[in-house]
Amino acid sequence: MMSESLSILVTGGGGFLGFAITEMLVKKGHAVKSFSRGTYPELDALSVTQIRGDISNPDDVDRAVQGSDVVFHVAAKPGVWGKYDDYYNTNTLGTQNVVDACLKHKVRHLIHTSSPSVVFTAGDMEGADESIPYTETFHTAYIKTKKLAEDIVLSAVRDKGLKAVILRPHLIWGPRDNHLVPRVISRAKKLVKVGKRNNLVDTLYIDNGAHAHVLAHEALMRDPSLSGRVYFITNGEPRPMWDIINGILEAGGLPPITRALPHRVVWCIGAVMEFVYTLFCLPGEPKMTRFVADELATVHWFDISAAKRDLGYEPLVSIDEGLRRLGEWLKKGIRGE
Repeated sequence: MMSESLSILVTGGGGFLGFAITEMLVKKGHAVKSFSRGTYPELDALSVTQIRGDISNPDDVDRAVQGSDVVFHVAAKPGVWGKYDDYYNTNTLGTQNVVDACLKHKVRHLIHTSSPSVVFTAGDMEGADESIPYTETFHTAYIKTKKLAEDIVLSAVRDKGLKAVILRPHLIWGPRDNHLVPRVISRAKKLVKVGKRNNLVDTLYIDNGAHAHVLAHEALMRDPSLSGRVYFITNGEPRPMWDIINGILEAGGLPPITRALPHRVVWCIGAVMEFVYTLFCLPGEPKMTRFVADELATVHWFDISAAKRDLGYEPLVSIDEGLRRLGEWLKKGIRGE
């Protein structure tokens, strides 16, 4: 544990992963600031300084970064559908603004949250490590803009002396999840298994994701030569995709998915939905896309030995324990406790 108390900024500190990181940093005795579009009572309860602003506005970001020793850049626009400019402004331009401000204010370290999707080729990835190249086919605006964000960080490390580490957490879930878990539960009655395989995938329980980010910072403080490194972060427990989804459904008191459709059929359904949404400029997002069909039907798990070796990363919470905690949290939400 680091004894030095630092001034740390977390972009997106009110979000799912950002809040978990913020909470962990506060417990370690750091003075934490959050930069978000809104304000959050749970951050006030932690005595976190909240700075409101737009990540795509360089002046807002500069104001938030000023006076920080360390920045955890977690804020991002996730999703598989939407206007490219919306993703670019948040994920790419936002990262450029963060990097520029870090260099201007001589921030000691930057921990940047990316995504394994930047290497996703729509094919199987079994035990992939950090040597795997970037995809050349960007299936979503999110993937392309997150890849460009990595380019920005790595360029600043290489050319301008920025000290930074990039983490690629995969499929984060757990209590307070506002993305994966709600989608699975809300679509439970319409979900079908995609393909015949029960393909292995990696996921990441929220506490482990936050833990990895804190460890990355502490490792970079100890060993500046880690700057410029990229690490996959998972629970290290590859499981069949539909076991994970059914586990989430069980945690929510719902029955498992039993129906199945061939991968190609679901992929074609996704293609038709994308065409219709694009043609008629429909609001929201399609219930299925080609990218989601591929993601549900393929193997994707990662070798996290580099994170274990360099960062000292070991998951704190197993998938089984995480599902138990998720179930307790969902029950409280349902009962209004």
